[in-house]
Amino acid sequence: MLLWLLLLILTPGREQSGVAPKAVLLLDPPWSTAFKGEKVALICSSISHSLAQGDTYWYRDEKLLKVKHDKIQITKPGNYQCKTRGSSLSDAVHVEFSPDWLILQALHPVFEGDNVILRCQGKDNKNTHQKVYYKDGKQLPNSYNLDKITVNSVSRDNSKYHCTAYRKFYILDIVETSKPLNIQVQELFLHPVLRASSSTPIEGSPMTLTCETQLSPQRPDVQLQFSLFRDSQTLGLGWSRSPRLQIPAMWTEDSGSYWCEVETVTHSIKKRSLRSQIRVQRVPVSNVNLEIRPTGGQLIEGENMVLICSVAQGSGTVTFSWHKEGRVRSLGRKTQCSLLAELHVLTVKESDAGRYYCAADNVHSPILSTWIRVTVRIPVSHPVLTFRAPRAHTVVGDLLELHCESLRGSPPILYRFYHEDVTLGNSSAPSGGGASFNLSLTAEHSGNYSCDADNGLGAQHSHGVSLRVTGTSRNRTGLTAAGITGLVLSILVLAAAAALLHYARARRKPGGLSATGTSSHSPSECQEPSSSRPSRIDPQEPTHSKPLAPMELEPMYSNVNPGDSNPIYSQIWSIWHTKENSANCPMMHQEHEELTVLYSELKKTHPDDSAGEATSRDRAHEEDDEENYENVPRVLLASDH
Repeated sequence: MLLWLLLLILTPGREQSGVAPKAVLLLDPPWSTAFKGEKVALICSSISHSLAQGDTYWYRDEKLLKVKHDKIQITKPGNYQCKTRGSSLSDAVHVEFSPDWLILQALHPVFEGDNVILRCQGKDNKNTHQKVYYKDGKQLPNSYNLDKITVNSVSRDNSKYHCTAYRKFYILDIVETSKPLNIQVQELFLHPVLRASSSTPIEGSPMTLTCETQLSPQRPDVQLQFSLFRDSQTLGLGWSRSPRLQIPAMWTEDSGSYWCEVETVTHSIKKRSLRSQIRVQRVPVSNVNLEIRPTGGQLIEGENMVLICSVAQGSGTVTFSWHKEGRVRSLGRKTQCSLLAELHVLTVKESDAGRYYCAADNVHSPILSTWIRVTVRIPVSHPVLTFRAPRAHTVVGDLLELHCESLRGSPPILYRFYHEDVTLGNSSAPSGGGASFNLSLTAEHSGNYSCDADNGLGAQHSHGVSLRVTGTSRNRTGLTAAGITGLVLSILVLAAAAALLHYARARRKPGGLSATGTSSHSPSECQEPSSSRPSRIDPQEPTHSKPLAPMELEPMYSNVNPGDSNPIYSQIWSIWHTKENSANCPMMHQEHEELTVLYSELKKTHPDDSAGEATSRDRAHEEDDEENYENVPRVLLASDH
């Protein structure tokens, strides 16, 4: 059917200015007039879809109907419209239901320039004959006794059409006349409107003229052509498929009355716009503005800089010039018929930083722009990593200061420190220069160190620097523990010796010591056990002629490690000398007992070592073992020596 053929050619419309395209209302059967009692189907279609999607709104004589389907059937006359979710309100279509015996029908839809079919119909068409067609009361040529005729290239006018026919009523022929019909001719395209980019262009500025119209979305295949005029003069090359005309520069003599025309390529339909007055102005330059690219005037050393000087207004040729604070001569000068000009500065340096302005003049007086500051940022150079330590050869426990510095680079600079490509930390230098990072050394900190510097313009990495940390964390801990143990032993020995000496002085007779507190005999006359080698006293071979009573003994201290099978220990013996064991020492009185304090050497035993390997293994493990010791007192038994 013709209806479905019309639906197939629907394509997206050419609506402008963001307004939704109109919906399309179609008839089935496609005649605008029907006999009373018949039914006509109305179909609402959107432009982007063959049928409407979602709810459809129907109107008769501008009143909303309750139905919301995209297809309805009607039996009442009126002006019908529809609207879908994706379209605006359609054009009104008048549907007539006539009670007459004879009607004249016109095919719907009909557009300007179309050939339209007219059909004269009687209720009893078999008994209807001698049909004649008329336009505005005049018989159309070659229209006698035809069921339908074609009217060529109809237009949107007020022409009235009707038809006459004879119908048989028993033995009589009765003449019937239809009601006048006004063919509903739709616009193929809207009347054009001339748009200008400016109605008061400034002399020397460009201007765009556009002849705007809208083609019916039901006839998207129709081709149009355009022509623009100033007064009676054709602009450009005459007729063109493009509705736009670009004028490079407008001058005062270009002032005048502008208009345009649109027609089909078949010349069947032509429409003209209204006239628009355009006046070209000549004004002095104003609102001079300087723009710097990159935007904001933030440049990196080595980049190219563009200084753009523009004016909001100014007719004729304009002279532009560029200036830098502190320089007497201008950086450059250009004269041209334009509202802007550019000056290129290649490969900017640090000395190019500063304040800039431009000036524009079109024979009146130069107008200056505002100042714009240009900053030139410098990428960081390769940083240098240095060490600062308390000694030439770092050892475990030292505090190492890593210092990283770039000789060039705009602040702020962020420094990162690495050990074997593992990040140790970072430090910022807000004002440039260098930054430091402190590290407490362990044995694992031996290796290569590096740093990088970054100020947002690209990071730079330093050369690697090697560091060797002598000693290990275990040696350092062992030495520290041993040092603490030795200090505790020293304090205990001194305390024990002082107590024993005080006790001995209280028990000996006068004359044993000189008044100055030193011995009155030669040191060679009496030898004490050496404190630099281990004690050789055997508990099975006592050095006294009789056992010592337990109450005569002083406390003895030992260094022990209950959790270790290889203890380090030292012993202090408190020995009372009687007459028998003091015979060889003249400084001691023969009738009284004297106190002698014996010291043992710090030594270490390994239960799994043989006697011949103990000494060498002690030395081998001396720097690798890490021990913790404590001092505990114990009482020397009578059998101990």
